[in-house]
Amino acid sequence: MKVKDQINEYINSLPETKSAELKTLHQRILKLKPRCKLWYLDGKNSEGKIVSNPNIGYGAYTIQYADGKTKEFYQVGLSANTTGISVYIMGIADKTYLTKTYGKALGKASVSGYCIKFKSAKEINTEILEAAIKYGLEPRG
Repeated sequence: MKVKDQINEYINSLPETKSAELKTLHQRILKLKPRCKLWYLDGKNSEGKIVSNPNIGYGAYTIQYADGKTKEFYQVGLSANTTGISVYIMGIADKTYLTKTYGKALGKASVSGYCIKFKSAKEINTEILEAAIKYGLEPRG
């Protein structure tokens, strides 16, 4: 199954309200970076055990591990969780950047080193969220 089909299947499998919000966010991200690499992670490890919520990923950057190994991964991730939606901004060296830059202006969201979590898009400033996503989609060195 193609990644786009997996993404659509995932979004459509969610409860109606969450599905609509995820679909809107997905479309907004694609508008920001129309030809970015798309990812779909089903949340299962190599043994098929569920270890996380499914994730939609956008863009690509190379993770450099301490042992010298590298791995390609998405720059921005989108996922439904039990209480709402999570947006992951990956590859940020300064783990306080998201909180300092977007935290207060976002509205009813919790912000960590790389994750912006909120119950509903209606409770946050979506323009500020879009600015954080745009930052996340910038090239990483």
